[in-house]
Amino acid sequence: MSSLPLAVQDLSEQRMASEREKTTKNQVPESRCSGPCFPGSRKMFGSSFHKCCYDCVICPEGEISNASDSENCIKCPHEEWANAKKDRCVPKLVEFLSYTADKIAAACTSLSILCCLLTGIIFGIFVCYQDTPIVKANNRNLSYVLLASIMLSFLCVFLFLGRPLDVTCMLRVTSFGVIFSVAVSSLLAKSIMVCIAFKATKPGSSWKRWMGAKLPNCLMCVCSSIQVIICITWLSISPPFQDKDIHSYQEKIIIQCNEGSVIGFYSVLGYMGFLAAVSFITAFFVRTLPDSFNEAKYITFSMLVFCSVWIAMIPAYLSTRGKYMVAVEIFAIIASSSGLLCCIFFPKCYLILFRPDLNTKTGLLGNRIK
Repeated sequence: MSSLPLAVQDLSEQRMASEREKTTKNQVPESRCSGPCFPGSRKMFGSSFHKCCYDCVICPEGEISNASDSENCIKCPHEEWANAKKDRCVPKLVEFLSYTADKIAAACTSLSILCCLLTGIIFGIFVCYQDTPIVKANNRNLSYVLLASIMLSFLCVFLFLGRPLDVTCMLRVTSFGVIFSVAVSSLLAKSIMVCIAFKATKPGSSWKRWMGAKLPNCLMCVCSSIQVIICITWLSISPPFQDKDIHSYQEKIIIQCNEGSVIGFYSVLGYMGFLAAVSFITAFFVRTLPDSFNEAKYITFSMLVFCSVWIAMIPAYLSTRGKYMVAVEIFAIIASSSGLLCCIFFPKCYLILFRPDLNTKTGLLGNRIK
């Protein structure tokens, strides 16, 4: 009885072996020395094993193969890039300083709004105390122009945020170039008026005829008009426009502003730097004159901060790309405007609000403001 199951098992194994033999005879044998190349790779002939054999190599960056045993890889279009498997092209990432997607933009927006509100508060303080000696000293109209320029400089930060357009590209550099030229021109006029006021105190001085609001207003208008002419010429010849940088990074496209005429771009910045340098030198030489509430020492320090910020910005600007380059520009605008606001107006606001006893003619004519 025990031998019957063994016989049945042997018969089953013989039948299975016979079926495998028949199946093998019906199949066509493969004769190849290389395996198939899957999508994402291509054939490379000239293997060390045999000249008819080939190796499978991964497609280079930016190229794909979407079929097996491809002999060549296909290069992706300019605005697309190969995915991780190298089997299809996908759109490149688009980069710009977005309002919603970047924390840097949110921080710049908040800081700009805060500084703009602070400037508005200081403007209101000066209007409320416009008849006091501190506000009248060194031409209060120039102070109003300077405060308005600083407020506009904070607001022009929003031109640098969001996706660049042809209109915003044209307004970016020209707007803050003109605004800063007006601000620095007003500081230059203040410094010159300090010098004239000191010379006019001498008996029989001919400088008294230059006292008044006409000279500083004319000086400010002339210096600002030169910058306006430079900007109009730049916009007429070769204005800035929206551009796509597809070469700096392989996997993304940078939406940026092309300056158009490089000469026009650097002319605007160069003239602004020239005005800042002249204002700094003028204020430096008149900072020790014994005039009542001599603003020149505050102007000197503010111009030192202004020039330091923009000089430090140059290497940072040239070494960055994309949204970080725009962030550097925004930081320079906010930092330089804040330097002007703090150095020029904070000391005055302190005297107006916390030392009203010094906000008198007697206090101003004292030996030193405490």
